[in-house]
Amino acid sequence: MPEFDTLPRTPRLPVLFVGHGSPMNVITENPWRRQWQALGPVLRAQAAPRLVLCVSAHWMTHGWWLTAMAQPQTIHDFGGFPQALFDVQYPAPGWPEAARAIAQAVAQPGSEQPLGLDEGEWGLDHGCWGVLQPMFPEADIPVIQLSVDPGRSGADHLALGRRLAVLRERGVLIVASGNVVHNLRALRREVPDNQAYEWAIGFDQTVAEALSAGQPARLADWAALGEPAALSHPSPEHWLPLMVAAGAAGEGAVPEYFNEGFQAASIGMRSMVWA
Repeated sequence: MPEFDTLPRTPRLPVLFVGHGSPMNVITENPWRRQWQALGPVLRAQAAPRLVLCVSAHWMTHGWWLTAMAQPQTIHDFGGFPQALFDVQYPAPGWPEAARAIAQAVAQPGSEQPLGLDEGEWGLDHGCWGVLQPMFPEADIPVIQLSVDPGRSGADHLALGRRLAVLRERGVLIVASGNVVHNLRALRREVPDNQAYEWAIGFDQTVAEALSAGQPARLADWAALGEPAALSHPSPEHWLPLMVAAGAAGEGAVPEYFNEGFQAASIGMRSMVWA
């Protein structure tokens, strides 16, 4: 692919899906953050990524877009948290040339148009920097963020992930950030970690069973998975990054899990790596 002159071939890199949970995790000493911190040096040693493509639940667009600015801003897309969280900056560089190459090489499912390029409006939101800052605190690896389109199906996001899989052999680490269970209306902040509603536990297990069988397509139509799915995702934006990651991992691929558990009874933190 001549579009990838800026991204020479490399050994295949892994794919991650990270349950990011509360924004406070990035500045709070807890098991979730410790796992992210431990994973970063391992990825550097094993994979040495040249670029991180981060699929964030917090950038919702019509069609799929890539950030294409040289210095993406750190976006604090939340409210009601301590000033210390708003003070966090993640000054990782962008890579406009790579964004343009990816946009031209990877067509959007359905329309077959190139991915959109955002040259100045967005940046890196907390779905992205909230997990990358603990993993790669040096902020020295270029980051391009990819949006999700809530108007498109899980199957479409799975298809997009399959098209992105080629990037794994071009030095690109694909990191998708969302949550396997995400229902803010049902939050119970007083509940200890890893206690959760039965419907949340059941849906988390359904997801793990399908992915452990190497069959992510069973999950593409999450709305057809019954009441536990509807309760776990009143809206789809935190679900869709998982579909992109599973598509990039490939049918039959089986992940290794970490951070299995829950926050505030209705946020599933299950995370995974596909080698």
